[in-house]
Amino acid sequence: MAAAAPSSAAVGAAINRLLDLCRANPNGLQQSVLDQQMRDVGLDVVTAAINALLGKGHIQLFQQGGSLIYKEANKEESVKFKGLSSEDMLVYQAIQQSANQGIWTMDLKRRTNLQQPQVTKAIKNLETRNLIKAVKSVEHKSRKVYMLFELEPSRDVTGGAFYTEQEFDVEFISVLKHQCLHFILKQGFASLENVADAVRKSGITKEELRLQDFKQILDMLVLDGEIEEEISSGVGTHAALPPDTLCYKGSKSRIPESSAFTSIPCGVCPVLHECTDDGIISPKTCVYFQTWLTF
Repeated sequence: MAAAAPSSAAVGAAINRLLDLCRANPNGLQQSVLDQQMRDVGLDVVTAAINALLGKGHIQLFQQGGSLIYKEANKEESVKFKGLSSEDMLVYQAIQQSANQGIWTMDLKRRTNLQQPQVTKAIKNLETRNLIKAVKSVEHKSRKVYMLFELEPSRDVTGGAFYTEQEFDVEFISVLKHQCLHFILKQGFASLENVADAVRKSGITKEELRLQDFKQILDMLVLDGEIEEEISSGVGTHAALPPDTLCYKGSKSRIPESSAFTSIPCGVCPVLHECTDDGIISPKTCVYFQTWLTF
């Protein structure tokens, strides 16, 4: 014979007590404290109270270490999380903690201690509510990671400005190199900041390129033998630049294009500083490196 459902009065009283405990513990009500404070209330009543508060978005459920933590939600959060289950909230919290790096389903399963069907259902619910989104990772092309809907993925996930649809954009790099070289040759010499400002104002790309990105492009041109580095003296032709500023000018002599030395992909790679043995960019997976080895 099935056990009788707890009465509305008992659940209502438990709800009030649970909210009081959350307010008395604004930094989080631990499961052990809740169990101790409500030991005189039946487990079915406490469970019904928690589910009712979660369903209305009045409390939030977190996982800290191996313990569950309950917090009272503010009005904005109540609307945002209304109707979500405890499993949904655990998955949301794990995704929230991953920030703009994102997290994939196997890690979600491990962190929440939920079964795969529960994780899958929670992800679907959260995506439907536009609380999270899936993003393809450059490091693992067959794997999606999840992050909060309003976040922009980190460069580690997308590969940065030099990647388009998870692929290294050779054509885009070529356009940037040409534009940077054209400006330097036209000016006679230019600093990194001068080049970056000119390319940004040209409107050839809508990508948010950092100074580090332009430095990688100029390093490529130096290694190509197209330009040379020099230090500004601050006088004469360098009067427009402060003394000791690194600047660039057209190269007086080109490096032969067909030698093995000049064709080393590592020497002209704009993301060389991000290349590691087990990173997103790695010699093990570099098709250009493998081709060079057959030179």
